[in-house]
Amino acid sequence: MSHKKTIVRDISWLSFNSRVLQEAADDSVPLKERIKFLGIFSNNLDEFFRVRVAGLKKMIELGNKAKMHLEVDPQNILDEIQEKVITQQREFERIWKEILRELKKEKIQIVNEKKLSVLHQKFILDYFNEEVRSYIIPLMIESLHQFPVLNDKSIYLACRLAKQDRSIPQRFALVSVPTRHLSRFLILPARGEEQYVILLEDVIRFCLPNIFSFFGYDKFSSHIIKLTRDAEIDVDNDVSGSLIQKIQKGLKNRKKGKPVRFVYDKDIEPALLTYLVKRLGLTHNENMIPGGSVHNYKDFINFPESVFKQKNLRKKPFTHPLLKNSNSVTAVVMEKDVMLHFPYHSYDSIIDFLREAAIDPEVVSIKITCYRLASRSKVINALTNAVRNGKQVTVMLELRARFDEEANLEWKDELEEAGVKVLLGVPDFKVHAKLCLIKKRVKNVTTHYGFISTGNLNEKTAKLYGDHCLLTSDRNLMADVNRIFTYLENPSLRLGLLKACKLLIVGPVNMRRQINQLINKEIKSANHKKPAGITLKFNSLSDGLLIEKLTEAAKAGVQIKLIIRGICCMFTENKKFKKPIEAISIIDEYLEHARVMIFENNGDPKVYISSADWMVRNIDHRIEVACPVLEKDLRDEIINIIDIQLKDNIKARELDNELSNQHINPRNTKKIRSQIEIFNYLNRATSSK
Repeated sequence: MSHKKTIVRDISWLSFNSRVLQEAADDSVPLKERIKFLGIFSNNLDEFFRVRVAGLKKMIELGNKAKMHLEVDPQNILDEIQEKVITQQREFERIWKEILRELKKEKIQIVNEKKLSVLHQKFILDYFNEEVRSYIIPLMIESLHQFPVLNDKSIYLACRLAKQDRSIPQRFALVSVPTRHLSRFLILPARGEEQYVILLEDVIRFCLPNIFSFFGYDKFSSHIIKLTRDAEIDVDNDVSGSLIQKIQKGLKNRKKGKPVRFVYDKDIEPALLTYLVKRLGLTHNENMIPGGSVHNYKDFINFPESVFKQKNLRKKPFTHPLLKNSNSVTAVVMEKDVMLHFPYHSYDSIIDFLREAAIDPEVVSIKITCYRLASRSKVINALTNAVRNGKQVTVMLELRARFDEEANLEWKDELEEAGVKVLLGVPDFKVHAKLCLIKKRVKNVTTHYGFISTGNLNEKTAKLYGDHCLLTSDRNLMADVNRIFTYLENPSLRLGLLKACKLLIVGPVNMRRQINQLINKEIKSANHKKPAGITLKFNSLSDGLLIEKLTEAAKAGVQIKLIIRGICCMFTENKKFKKPIEAISIIDEYLEHARVMIFENNGDPKVYISSADWMVRNIDHRIEVACPVLEKDLRDEIINIIDIQLKDNIKARELDNELSNQHINPRNTKKIRSQIEIFNYLNRATSSK
């Protein structure tokens, strides 16, 4: 690897998913959380194949052009992916077997169709007839001239039907497991303290004789298979009325995208496997991954909690101290900036903030950007009520939010029906900035207030994602937010309008240039033997030019500290670095989602919260915002939170050149689990008010 300037992005991503798997393997993590981490690992891997592996396959079709673009032969990357994924799959199977043993000790058994008590057999048969049967339509695949299009979010039972006396020839069939309509898990009647859970596919397996009896078969075998397809939607840069049609067409095409991975039960009969591979048009070198008898572990994120004796110990979010004793969020924000830190602080404050604006007679308009929304969004509820109260409401709804396109198309219809002005994006750029601008008119004087956030306006994920959100009425910040909305409403005004922003760093107009300037200032300080430091927290660090700049800074003697949850393509170890880079990744109960940049600035730190990771797509191809934290107490708060994370020695892993994912060794010092420490730090502030 060392001859390359950066670590290959996809290999770094697989290393991140290994860290997720480490959490599932960790016996100090509660059992139900370990099961959840298996689900997260599985879901991550699905998306990786649907997007990244699909992209690499397209690059192979492009030939030499792709090699120039990637620095590496995409086929070599695919080969390495295949090797690493199969190794991870083996580790996954080992962890799952261990978890099953631990569940047994807790008197929780996941049973299959083979060993069922008479009571459970009757319960399952009744459940099948009442709930499942109507969703089961077997596909007799041998008699179908055209093989059916398999949904890449579904799992299928590939069945072999035979007759004991061989009086009729064997046949193959496919049964889709209806997890979109029914829970993957059925809790069976308990016996004493023993709890029993059976998977939906095993319910179907048990009932195969009922499904196929009229064919005259009496011997059945079935194995789970799963196909992952290319999920990239090709939408060109024309954001006009036709964008909706293009996305709708893209969603239809996604359902029949090229297969990029075929996962199957390693115990499947060879004849059935060969038949399926042939009919699906796969070749044996196309990411065919043998696995255990269970697939689509992503459903295990929702493993039933009721079977566990130990209930959820997650601490409840609390109200920010400044808002705790106030009747109005708005009144506080008009006086002073407030920084909310999710999931520690309650997201209710944001909902209350929007609700207040919706009913305030002095509020004229609300403008907001939406990327991923909760399924029953309280944000949308507040906005539609604002329209009913005579406010002008504008929602910038980014239709190209990957895997949320369908939901956002539905939100578009609902918002427009309510009278909201919906903007659907701008040519060439995804809108990823998280902004809200509220306009108020009091006695002919107009004031603006709102918020700038690192995370989505989603009250559901705000309970699980670590993010920062600045509520402010600062005139200069809000003037910049106003400029951004003016551009979003009139993209024909050109990006030049965004260059007029005085405080916000805005992608793609000046983000790269301003970040370079900030790094250069630190390099200059280091060269003059002054304090020089850069601390960065991102989901991903993969932009080659910015990595080069950071490398230059480290060689100049700038103290660099990195907290990167996911992809980190930077080689963090280099003998030419005057000070070693401190680089960690934290994987814990909450998803570390916030983006923060801290520059030493000769003893007067500049602190930014941002919607943008340091990836080419964020810096050059999206409307993104990095916001300076102007108030000293809020700057100190962010710095303290980042310091706590840098001291984590329970859930932090080193990001080294070998991608070894070594845990930080506490070395006889106090054990620090940053998410618990941050909760306590912020809660102390609340309690003392």
